[in-house]
Amino acid sequence: MKKILIVEDEQALLDLLVEKFEAESFEVIVAVDGKKGLKKIEEEKPDLVLLDIIMPVLDGMSVLTEMRKQDWGKSIPVIVLSNLSDEEKVAECEKQGIYEYLIKSDWQMDDVVKKVKKKLGM
Repeated sequence: MKKILIVEDEQALLDLLVEKFEAESFEVIVAVDGKKGLKKIEEEKPDLVLLDIIMPVLDGMSVLTEMRKQDWGKSIPVIVLSNLSDEEKVAECEKQGIYEYLIKSDWQMDDVVKKVKKKLGM
């Protein structure tokens, strides 16, 4: 069973993502802020991380930068989920080796699942 970590502070969206990925037979771990997310990445070594950018305590860019500095976080695929369609943020994320940058208003839940499965070779 593939393990994914969802780092998202918007509870309604987090609940939907968890429900959807559990229904697709993923082991789902969650964190509601960047600091907890970073700790979970280190402890759990997920197969993939779904990462929000705008979060309390530690934002998604900081999480991404920090995890890429660590041996345990260099190769974990990351899909960014954001409300920001900011080209600068997209470019910065791409420099950090993200797999995909999705604008929340532009995607359907099934699209996210498909992208995760494709990246994990499922």
